[in-house]
Amino acid sequence: MTPTPPPRRPNGAKPQELLTSLLGDFWYWREEHIPSAALVQLLGDFDITPAGARSAMRRLAARGLLTVERNGRMTAYGIPPRTVAVIVEHAYRMLTFGSTTPDWDGMWTVVAFSVPEEERGLRSELRTRLRVLRFAALYDGVWVTPHDQTEAALAVLSELGVTAATVLRSTEVDRGSGEGGPRAAFDLSEHAEAYRRFADHYEPLLERANAGQVGPAEALRIRTEVGADWRQFQESDPDLPAELLPADWERDRAWRVFTEIYERLGPVAELRFQQVVARVAPELAKLASRHDWESIKALYESLGDRARGDTPFEQAIEARRLNEAARDRQPRSGGGD
Repeated sequence: MTPTPPPRRPNGAKPQELLTSLLGDFWYWREEHIPSAALVQLLGDFDITPAGARSAMRRLAARGLLTVERNGRMTAYGIPPRTVAVIVEHAYRMLTFGSTTPDWDGMWTVVAFSVPEEERGLRSELRTRLRVLRFAALYDGVWVTPHDQTEAALAVLSELGVTAATVLRSTEVDRGSGEGGPRAAFDLSEHAEAYRRFADHYEPLLERANAGQVGPAEALRIRTEVGADWRQFQESDPDLPAELLPADWERDRAWRVFTEIYERLGPVAELRFQQVVARVAPELAKLASRHDWESIKALYESLGDRARGDTPFEQAIEARRLNEAARDRQPRSGGGD
């Protein structure tokens, strides 16, 4: 029986996302620039055409996500120095997401707001921004989250100029029925199904990897794809405390599959990255190295506050999360205002 595919973003992973993922995985601590010809061949492993690959490089450079170095007719690309620390932070959060559930003190953050009908654009933007902060709609103009997002919610309301709004931290008065309580705002059925499909899809690949049956080119594709799929969960899962999760929640199983396949295929995927770069720049190939849990943990702990800052990389991630949150809007009973 063919496993069902895991959830993917609309139209699949795009060339720009693939390229930043590859460089973030194997070139994240290097100052050297990789010739564009080598990057074209790397993206070719993902069925990206040379024209599509070169367009992705130019656009990433224009957005400040890549730096450019020219030597005669040769163009090479690298990672901006300030972005390196951010990549380490995001890699750390990707690898740790799903490993535990957040502690909870029983308090909810509540945002109650009223936006006039004629300002529906503003209302839509506010909902999107709250969704990115892991809020969910409980009733008309009442959004909740078990995470302490008071400061972030106040900042969003201030930035958007929404004045008819209140932010609260409160507990729920138990009426003896789960219906209508804050937990009801979070429909986890689609997430649960997505985690199941993810694990069903990748478990056979993990078995092949454990048996040494995955070659370098396939390893690079699978490792990059499993990371992209897991980041999608990281950005969309409300990450509820254990007290609010269903009994059959399969995120633990999916996380185990993700981390094992990511670690298992690391050396073979690194070999493929080196092989491709060596065709164009042999002296650079040996510098490529993967990040794994131990190396990322050590680097993350050494960064301190340097991992935080308003870089083009962070701006791009925030823009993507907002776009996907806006696209993911679903009508919900009582979710108006």
